[in-house]
Amino acid sequence: MIRGLNHAALATSDMEKCLAFYEGLLGFEKVNEFGWPKGVEAADQLTGLKDSAAQCVVLKAGQSFLEIFQFTSPEPKPADPDRRLCDVGVAHLSVDVTDLDHEYARLMEHGVSFINEPMWGGEGVRVAYGRDPDGNIVELQEITDPKHPMYRPE
Repeated sequence: MIRGLNHAALATSDMEKCLAFYEGLLGFEKVNEFGWPKGVEAADQLTGLKDSAAQCVVLKAGQSFLEIFQFTSPEPKPADPDRRLCDVGVAHLSVDVTDLDHEYARLMEHGVSFINEPMWGGEGVRVAYGRDPDGNIVELQEITDPKHPMYRPE
């Protein structure tokens, strides 16, 4: 039986910058760290990569987890920092907020670039789309209607 989504995972080119964003700016909590050097056959088998080596940090916010990997082998291809929301792949990560205007202003002060200013994204939902240091789109979402199916009580 599938119970639900456990976590999302991102690969980054710079763990320090990525953690400064997700842990420092968004307030995720570090709950685990692990990694492996080249030559770990089980890691290569699991990842489908040859001679893989990586570090991983697991973050938590509420009941959601995010794994962030930085691979040192094989050499990763660079991401498109201007990847469009419609391009195939993970479209965005959504972060639940209680005061969208405050979070938008706070993140702007820290240099986060946004695609749009806070706006209504549907009845009872306000959103703003920004980018993490690797160009991944992060949605700040405030659900104001308790009857909305995705509403989370505080």
